[in-house]
Amino acid sequence: MGIKASLSKVFAWLVNRQLNHIRYNALSLQQKNFSHIIHEATHTAFGRDHHFSSINSYEDFKKHVPVRDYEELRPYIERVVNGEENVTWPGKPAYLAKTSGTTSGVKYIPISKQSMPEHIKAARNALLSYIYETGNADFVDGKMIFLQGSPVLAEKHGIQTGRLSGIVAHHVPAYLQKNRLPSYQTNCIEDWEQKVDAIVEETRNQDMRLISGIPPWCQMYFDRLSAISGGKKIKDIFPNFKLYVHGGVNYEPYRARMEESIGFKIDSIETYPASEGFIAFQDSQKEKGLLLMVDAGIFYEFIPSDEYYNENPTRINLKDVELGKNYALILNTNAGLWGYSIGDTVKFVSKDPYKIVVTGRIKHYISAFGEHVIGEEVEHALMSVAAQEGIEVVEFTVAPQVAPADGQLPYHEWFIEFGTQPKDMEAFALKVDKALQQKNIYYFDLIEGNILRPLIVRSLQKDAFISYMRSQGKLGGQNKVPRLSNDRKIADELMGYTV
Repeated sequence: MGIKASLSKVFAWLVNRQLNHIRYNALSLQQKNFSHIIHEATHTAFGRDHHFSSINSYEDFKKHVPVRDYEELRPYIERVVNGEENVTWPGKPAYLAKTSGTTSGVKYIPISKQSMPEHIKAARNALLSYIYETGNADFVDGKMIFLQGSPVLAEKHGIQTGRLSGIVAHHVPAYLQKNRLPSYQTNCIEDWEQKVDAIVEETRNQDMRLISGIPPWCQMYFDRLSAISGGKKIKDIFPNFKLYVHGGVNYEPYRARMEESIGFKIDSIETYPASEGFIAFQDSQKEKGLLLMVDAGIFYEFIPSDEYYNENPTRINLKDVELGKNYALILNTNAGLWGYSIGDTVKFVSKDPYKIVVTGRIKHYISAFGEHVIGEEVEHALMSVAAQEGIEVVEFTVAPQVAPADGQLPYHEWFIEFGTQPKDMEAFALKVDKALQQKNIYYFDLIEGNILRPLIVRSLQKDAFISYMRSQGKLGGQNKVPRLSNDRKIADELMGYTV
């Protein structure tokens, strides 16, 4: 064992003591966070508009600060993006994280000088928790790869702007820099396919021990490595590879293929990072759930997901959550997000300590590849093209095809019942695909990077959806076919109704 690995065990022991303080003092830490961020933002424009100076309790806060999504907070955030100071948090943000929006295509999430270190600390502590529990620290002495976005940042009114993963790349601790791959130059390659090829060349003869990235990106990397190495398993290319770190999408649909490519069942760490904050990470290989970061400058609120669209839904803080109940997650942060509905749903699997699992999105969505495509985006893409072409659409639903039988790239599969058929189905599908790319920057990146191929349309028989709903015993009433699914339960049934 090398000196870095030996020292990391000592560091892991110290950090575990700190994490125990978090684990068993969650409610008092949340109250401390709450009081601190309210105090800090009292004299901001948002704080004045929402009477922060008169907020002395959580009940006061709920009276003055409504729950909002990004579009509803946009008037404040646009002022931040335009360079105005002291809008939702003192001063200007350190960064603006560029991510996918709901209706306008792109949104900007502020990251403050106070919130940025929490992203790095949580990622570090996820690894140290693994070392503490398992004693496995050898990966620290080898090379580590982080498959991420370009670290090249733009500037908006004096604020550095880029993808979260690219921003984080500028804050990798010095003690990891010599171990870290790919190189900065390779990381800056925008085209994903070219970037993967460059990463393969840089890493194929290295002692890779830890690999981090969302599953479809890693799978593509593994496939390229195997192809260039004569079909070898990853364990034979990287004999010391022992740990996979993932987040962003559900790992389970990819697990079997990933482990088949690797050649064994590898240890993995799940993380829950978001542009809005690093929310949770897996701190144990033995226990289910992700440890909620209760001292990271975020005050959490929760709304039962089945009440989310009610006029006056129940709105609670951490002390009132129940195990096994699905909640919409609401954030208040030291980067200036207030009553912010992030769109995710979570469920608590433990309250001693507080641990969650991510259960999905409050709206129907597709994020099998990290694209976060939502209903408004697919509806706009399809209906705008249909209107231009004079085509009638009766009903439709969309699902991901993660593992096509033909071995080609995965894709989104659209099942559409037309009132009037397009004359050229392939041309129609390409137009819809382009429209969706314009609405969703993540989907655009996946198509441009050759991680996904353009969508495929399956034309359905007349009354296909009626027949399907009848077969499910859900015909009539308030029952609807979801426009988007993150699995293929509906899609596989509808294959029997294709023309």
